[in-house]
Amino acid sequence: MMNRNKVVIGLNFKYFSRAFIATVLTAICLFLPFVSMEEKSVNALAVLTGLFGSAHVGKMTIVLAAGIVMAVLSLIFAVINYVKPSKALMRLWICSGAIQCFCYTVLMFGTKVMVDGTGVLPAKFMVRDFGFGYWIGLLGAYVALWFTMKVAKVNPGYIVLTILSVIWLFPILWILLTSFRAEQGYYVGYFIPRGFTFDNYLNLFKNNSVIPFARWWTNTFIVAVCWCVFNTLIILGTAYVLSRTRFQGRTTLMKAMMVIGMFPGFMSMIAVYNILKGVGLAQTLTALIVVGVAGAAMGYYICKGFFDTIPKAMDEAAIIDGANRWQIFTRITIPLSKPIIIYTALTSFLGAWSDYIFPSILFGDKQASYTVAVGLKWLTDFRRIDANYTQFAAGSIMVALPIVILFIALQGFYVEGLSGSVKG
Repeated sequence: MMNRNKVVIGLNFKYFSRAFIATVLTAICLFLPFVSMEEKSVNALAVLTGLFGSAHVGKMTIVLAAGIVMAVLSLIFAVINYVKPSKALMRLWICSGAIQCFCYTVLMFGTKVMVDGTGVLPAKFMVRDFGFGYWIGLLGAYVALWFTMKVAKVNPGYIVLTILSVIWLFPILWILLTSFRAEQGYYVGYFIPRGFTFDNYLNLFKNNSVIPFARWWTNTFIVAVCWCVFNTLIILGTAYVLSRTRFQGRTTLMKAMMVIGMFPGFMSMIAVYNILKGVGLAQTLTALIVVGVAGAAMGYYICKGFFDTIPKAMDEAAIIDGANRWQIFTRITIPLSKPIIIYTALTSFLGAWSDYIFPSILFGDKQASYTVAVGLKWLTDFRRIDANYTQFAAGSIMVALPIVILFIALQGFYVEGLSGSVKG
């Protein structure tokens, strides 16, 4: 038996008993109800046996089998470590426990596909039909992994980070797989498509398509570029003036702009729409650009705070050398302000790219002027969503791509600006 007072370099036996108990409990759960419905309960081993005896052997069956095998291996490694602990065996115990946790988590989303139609349950499976054996096994697997990592002196915080990453990536992966799904329809009871196709993307850009996605994408790009350029210039100019110059009423002006900027924009949308309608700009991209650019100066405060960190002594030295305000702004302040310029440009572009509320009010039923946000919402109408949901998913991916590319392309400039600026 293991001597608890024995010292093995790299292992902490303080948590060994907890890891061992959790591993044993998880293995016991293989014999407890895995699924349960209408007083009929079946454990994981029975479900696996029934699946291999039917025509429904698939990916989820393999996941269930892998989970059972890893539970058994984890128990074996736990017993061996109890008798003769070692770092190598602890690593194997951790690896088997991690795979087991992965299998248990995947089964939460894939058991419906695996169980329905096999006759294991008298009706269609729902998540609420999991037996207590599954839930105890899921919890026990994560608890066992947590304490085995503590024994091996590995930071168990990686488990939390992994779970958060899965939660964050799951909807992205779902919409990505749906965009390639060959089967039409809004809701399907499985995660991985049964067939893959590029038609969902091709249909968005066909000339005779009922979905003018190319037109929506172009409209959005035009508005986003205009917002990005004009808003960035206006915000930089406003912030520089308020940071570097002193004039009567400056403090009052900043306070007034701050207070006005705190009011949500949708409060004035109806009034703004009526004004645009009165001047003949309703349902046009020009109106959307004008409204977005007109309020740009309200976002001066973040940029001003950055300019305030640049020493004024640099400006004074430049003035002594004969530089004017424009030269100081373009040759000193701007080169030192790459991070805030990138931030301002990105937020301006992203704001126009994802804006929905005001464009939906402004464009009404004029489909030719729609932006991608309004157009994709139009596809999710209850009369169209079932027939166009896969095209909606493909359109969502096409909307996300420019943002991803923009962040990747500008990340280097952002880091360079942070490391290259000199402040004191």
